[in-house]
Amino acid sequence: MANINWGIIGCGDVTEVKSGPAFSKVEGSRLIAVMRRDAEKAADYAERHNVGKWYSDANELMSDPEINAVYIATPPSSHTPYALEALKRGLNVYVEKPVTLNAKESRRIAEALKHTDAKLTVAHYRRAVPMFLYVKDLLDRQVIGEVRTVQIRMWQSARPALVAETKHQWRVDPALSGGGYFHDLAPHQLDLMLYYFGQPQKYHGYALNQSGQNKADDHVCGQIVFKNQVVVNGSWCFNVAQNEVVDSCEIVGTKGKISFPFFGKTVNWHNEAEQHTEEFIHPQHIQQPHITNIVAYFNNKRSNPCSIEEAIVLMDIMDAFTGKTGV
Repeated sequence: MANINWGIIGCGDVTEVKSGPAFSKVEGSRLIAVMRRDAEKAADYAERHNVGKWYSDANELMSDPEINAVYIATPPSSHTPYALEALKRGLNVYVEKPVTLNAKESRRIAEALKHTDAKLTVAHYRRAVPMFLYVKDLLDRQVIGEVRTVQIRMWQSARPALVAETKHQWRVDPALSGGGYFHDLAPHQLDLMLYYFGQPQKYHGYALNQSGQNKADDHVCGQIVFKNQVVVNGSWCFNVAQNEVVDSCEIVGTKGKISFPFFGKTVNWHNEAEQHTEEFIHPQHIQQPHITNIVAYFNNKRSNPCSIEEAIVLMDIMDAFTGKTGV
């Protein structure tokens, strides 16, 4: 197919700047239609973003003959049914993270892909953001030697500034999100660990609800040992004082250290001979580099930027950390 014609299922906050406009800015890509169950909000989005069509029913959008790819940007509870329906119709699929509520659902999508020529990729878009590619290059060139340990700390208040405010706080409703803020933010962090260090050998963790403010766990800890012997320790807490907020990743090697925030713009590194600070300006539409790669993948011009098989590994880790399973 020469042109990827998109329909967005769930044109909420994440699509306003991060992703939505990029679909019509990437060469060979056009945003044809958007869908939201609230018809008034769907129509408003279409008007503000100059999108030709809008729907209040996902099946109607997927029946639009102009559309050959869908972007699923709803809460995770509906990712699986929408993805399965789109694949059944032969539509290519781009699905937000976390890809599903749990690893079991992810495997249902992987099975469905075996019976279609359609393609699917996952929104772990930091893989294509220059700042995180810079870190990968530092690691590939071993500027800090061989990596020994990684320390991740994501400590936020009970209402994290990193998370968009919504009328219904679905992110802390496990039935809709799969868990709490951990499920919303940790996929970015854990996917980068998989992107940087490869296949995990074992992983375990625990989760608990310390504050009792909602049904979701607000404190998660976990450890991953990769096949290359890199050890990652992660701590996610969403009930600390505002002046104790932390977003930090420290990658320590035999010759130095790389430090950066997952939701910031600065990378610091040093080794035995030198030290550097690099400042980055993220793309206006931060998913655009990833969407560029996806369009190329859908047109058979490159490999999958993030496959369902990779996302399953991530979901297995998240399930293990939150006590849904163990490895």
